[in-house]
Amino acid sequence: MSEFELAQLNIATMKESLKSPSMADFVANLDRINALAESSPGFVWRLQTEEGDATALRPLGDAMLVNMSVWRDVPSLRNFVYRSTHAEIVRRRHDWFARMAAAYLVMWWVPRGHRPSITQAIERLALLRQHGPSPEAFTFRSAFRAPDASMPSERFSFTDECPA
Repeated sequence: MSEFELAQLNIATMKESLKSPSMADFVANLDRINALAESSPGFVWRLQTEEGDATALRPLGDAMLVNMSVWRDVPSLRNFVYRSTHAEIVRRRHDWFARMAAAYLVMWWVPRGHRPSITQAIERLALLRQHGPSPEAFTFRSAFRAPDASMPSERFSFTDECPA
C-alpha cells in the first residue's frame, strides 16, 4: 500500500449566485453528490464547512466555488468523477458555470493522513498553470504515479474518452 494519497482541487466560476433560480438544481444535488463521493471506493476526505459542503468558502472570489478532496489513487477519483452518477453533474456543468480558459483541476500526492489546506491547493493549481503537468501538479490527461511507486516520474493517461 502506498504511503501517499491523491489530493485534488477543482474550481468553477458560477454564472449566477447560488441563491438564483438558475443554480437551484446544482444546489439541490450537492448533498446527494457529496454522499456519493463519501461512499465511493477510494474516497478518503473532502473539504467542508459545518453546513456539509464547501460552497461558503470563497478564497478566489465571490463567484468562484472550490472543491477539494483526497482519494486513495487516480483511478478511484476518475471512477467517481466520470463513471458514477456524478458524471450527470459533469455533463451539466456549463448550465451553471462559465467556461474557464486556464486549468481548473489539479491533482497532487500528499503523505497518507495529510489534509491539504486551501492555500496549498491554490499553490498547486498555480504551479500547474505556470509550468504544465509535473509530479507536483497534474491532471487526468497527464497524471503521475505516487512518489513511492515504481517509476513515479513516469506519466500515464487514460486512453478512453471522457463520457461527460
